[in-house]
Amino acid sequence: MQLTGFTDLALRIVMRLAVLEDSTSTTRTVSDQLEVKYTHATKVVAELQRLGVVETRRGRAGGLRLRDDAHSLSVGQLVRSLEGPGEVVQCEGPVPCPLRGGCRLRAALHDAQEAFFAALDPLTIADLTAPPTRTILLNLSGRPRD
Repeated sequence: MQLTGFTDLALRIVMRLAVLEDSTSTTRTVSDQLEVKYTHATKVVAELQRLGVVETRRGRAGGLRLRDDAHSLSVGQLVRSLEGPGEVVQCEGPVPCPLRGGCRLRAALHDAQEAFFAALDPLTIADLTAPPTRTILLNLSGRPRD
């Protein structure tokens, strides 16, 4: 199983915001620190806001921060929300798989996907940002991107 780049970036943004505690950061700053494109970070932050994980504020004193209750959020649940209900393989695409009527692979891959999520369920954002990761996250400075 492979996570989408969108989910990977969302997890990294959440982890960075989790260690900033009382500080409010901007999407631009976080994208620079994580060395990702600002436009990608903007889309991710919008989805994290929609999911209720991040709070955003516009204007001069604006920025974003992790919601207080997000530290205890299950990583598995967050990944499920970000990845959506899709399957590991596309059996019903534009050219449907001829095996779809009796294929055992589809069920096995679905079970494997659920096992993957289940392994992430007990982890929280706080778990992901414990030392030594916390130290690395706190020391991110990033370099300005063009």
